[in-house]
Amino acid sequence: MRRFSDRQSLHALNELNVTPMLDLAFVLLIIFMITTPLMENSVDLVIPSSNAAKNAVDPQAVQTVAINREAQIELNGAPLALEQLEAQLVALKEANSEVAVVIRSHRELPVQELVKVMDAVQRAKISKIGVVTNPEQP
Repeated sequence: MRRFSDRQSLHALNELNVTPMLDLAFVLLIIFMITTPLMENSVDLVIPSSNAAKNAVDPQAVQTVAINREAQIELNGAPLALEQLEAQLVALKEANSEVAVVIRSHRELPVQELVKVMDAVQRAKISKIGVVTNPEQP
């Protein structure tokens, strides 16, 4: 057994004790695991109000575009081709600058077909566009 007096005064540490550092890391991990879910629900959000929101779109100016599973397009119930739809929308925009379009597409319709119709609406320079969806069933 070595005596205290036998030790050299300048001797290098060959090993670093990482146990206190690991204890600190685990304590911090537990603290963050506990506090993170509490922070997500702590945001108190109050939605601003506006008088313009009540009359944002005139219900008479809303046009409905329906696209079925076979990608057949209807404007207010009348079947049209994509080019005819764009021409009709341009005419509606010229007649009423506040025209709005609601797009109802079939659930199994390829997304590209929906994008084509949305592009036609955009080319008609109509900025008020909505897509009709149903709430998911639990």
